[in-house]
Amino acid sequence: MEAMKMEHVVELPAGGTVLRLAVEVGDTVQQSELLATVEHSDGEAERDLGQIDLDAHRADLAEVSRRHEQGLDEHRTEAVAKRHAQGRRTARENLADLVDEGSFLEYGSLVFAAQERRRSKEELQERTPADGVVGGLADINGDIIGRANSAAVVVSYDYTVLAGTQGMRGHLKKDRLFELAEKRRLPVVLFAEGGGGRPGDVDHPVVSALDTAAFTLFGRLSGLVPTVGIASGRCFAGNAALLGTCDVVIATEDANIGMGGPAMIEGGGLGVVAPEEIGPIDVQHANGVVDIRVADDEAAVAAAKKYLSYFQGPIADWTAPDQRLLRHLVPENRKRVYDMRAVLHAFADEDSVLELRDGWGAGMVTALARVEGAPIGVIANVPTHLGGAIDADAADKAARFLQLCDAHGLPVVSLCDTPGFMVGPESEKTATVRHFSRLFVIGANLSVPIGTVVVRKAYGLGAQAMAGGSTKVPRFTVGWPSSEFGPMGLEGAVRLGMRRELEAIEDDAERAAAYDAAVAAAYENGKGLNVAAHWEIDDVIDPADTRRWITTLTRESAATPRPPGRRRSNVDTW
Repeated sequence: MEAMKMEHVVELPAGGTVLRLAVEVGDTVQQSELLATVEHSDGEAERDLGQIDLDAHRADLAEVSRRHEQGLDEHRTEAVAKRHAQGRRTARENLADLVDEGSFLEYGSLVFAAQERRRSKEELQERTPADGVVGGLADINGDIIGRANSAAVVVSYDYTVLAGTQGMRGHLKKDRLFELAEKRRLPVVLFAEGGGGRPGDVDHPVVSALDTAAFTLFGRLSGLVPTVGIASGRCFAGNAALLGTCDVVIATEDANIGMGGPAMIEGGGLGVVAPEEIGPIDVQHANGVVDIRVADDEAAVAAAKKYLSYFQGPIADWTAPDQRLLRHLVPENRKRVYDMRAVLHAFADEDSVLELRDGWGAGMVTALARVEGAPIGVIANVPTHLGGAIDADAADKAARFLQLCDAHGLPVVSLCDTPGFMVGPESEKTATVRHFSRLFVIGANLSVPIGTVVVRKAYGLGAQAMAGGSTKVPRFTVGWPSSEFGPMGLEGAVRLGMRRELEAIEDDAERAAAYDAAVAAAYENGKGLNVAAHWEIDDVIDPADTRRWITTLTRESAATPRPPGRRRSNVDTW
């Protein structure tokens, strides 16, 4: 049987070419052979596409390459050298360190500032590449959690371009990327360095620029996807507003963060101040604005990768400390203090703990960790601060952290050692009634599993708040052998409950002995073993078995994951 030849001819306008595509098919041909020839309309000889020099120069492609290269660090030597002289990395260097090698897909790299009415296009291309915003899609932590869960949106302001101010086209670029994050349900990492709106962009008619959508679009991501903000250097006005919207704020030692920079402060008639005077790291770490304080850009990127990893899923490579250590961290003498952070590090996987807001709310630990590779959130009282009593800052810190875990599906472990909420005239001046109640409202509405481990004290409303509102709310409430329970501090309960009897005893020594005996009886009654026997908690356990209980939470969470993209609630910025 003869081979059949089918030919399709496309005629282009005069002066163009004729493209012939022919396919020969025969019963002896095992594979179709595609023949393509190009014939010039003036009858020039045909040219076989298979003979084309694939590396041949094309002027149009060369111009595209030149424009892309124009914005890269290696072609901006002066700006890069100035940045390095300040001990800082460039935006592109930070992104290269953050993302998996070769994974960055940049959006809007050819954009430049909207200032052609003031400056030449050539100058703008050279001096304002990407309009000062480098961003796109990338993979992060693919080596530890797998590529299926590593996709992210990354955005970095470039301080070498007009001091990181927010330009018209940069805003539109962010809008595009934030919308992609929402549609694809991707986490966002934002490097916020620079100021607010840029008045020099004159190519478009603008009066107030209050219709800018970036803040709404970014705010809409809260509770939907994890958002990470990094501040190093100066972060003011619009940059600070975006930073404060993030779930977590990471800042370097040289960071200054403020809602108004020097120009805005002076323009408002508030005096002339240096940038270094506005929101330095010592202030913003101590007041709770900064979640994670780090030395420099490199450490900030490492912290961002570690933080994001908890929300990307479990890891297979983990090791655990010797759990027998847990039996010896809490002294048998109930009046001796201990280190709650040592307890946390002892039951979590090695090197897996990342504490948030450690500079603020000293009475509460909020941390991310892993158990058998699975991520968890941890809240814990600090018995060395106010005896573990929960004050307003500690309550806010724990409540907001519970929101964060709930929004992104992390099970929670509560380590309880508290005599209750902080009370008294001075405490009430801090609006504790409202702050404390946040714990009950958020605890009652958690969709993620929570488990409570009573390490020592569990008294009153504070202990209930540490358990989501009741010891029967968590998937489990267990005590260690050192655990003790009561409706309030037992010494105070004896004083109140036995006031009449004690006042009736005239002899001081006899009265003191009666009081001590009543307190001892109350402590015996409130021991974890007795409380468990009355079925108010689930068990009293060997501390070395704590991880076994925690894995029931992580397995439940893994077995019933939240449908992708379902928002539980937004995460309070505070």
